[in-house]
Amino acid sequence: MMQALVHIALVVKDYDEAIDFYTKKLHFTLVEDTYQPEQDKRWVVVSPPNSLGATILLAKASKPEQMPFIGDQAGGRVFLFLGTDDFWRDYNDMVKNEIEFVREPKEQPYGTVAVFKDLYGNLWDLIQFKEDHPIAHRIR
Repeated sequence: MMQALVHIALVVKDYDEAIDFYTKKLHFTLVEDTYQPEQDKRWVVVSPPNSLGATILLAKASKPEQMPFIGDQAGGRVFLFLGTDDFWRDYNDMVKNEIEFVREPKEQPYGTVAVFKDLYGNLWDLIQFKEDHPIAHRIR
């Protein structure tokens, strides 16, 4: 049997500002942006560059009860983990692109990591795993 995690829905305030942030500041690829007239919404999918893993579905809040979750989908915990093959390249680029880091880079037993905020305040780890870590082979 083979299964895969395909999309992770991320509640956003506005499609275009979210696309702009992910494609210009984080260099993600816009995989799909399709209008769905029957639901009057867009199906917007972005992916880290050259990634074959799960993608992010940018899901615009469409009901008042969804609005409070914009920027707080994990209750203040790190929500998403962006693995990289070169931590310092990506960290320096993100700083140059005015990404806010809330925890500075730190060497951990599993790799190098720092915590940043996306445009709405969701917390992400930027992480480069050590070569012997079980996940490291997925990011080469």
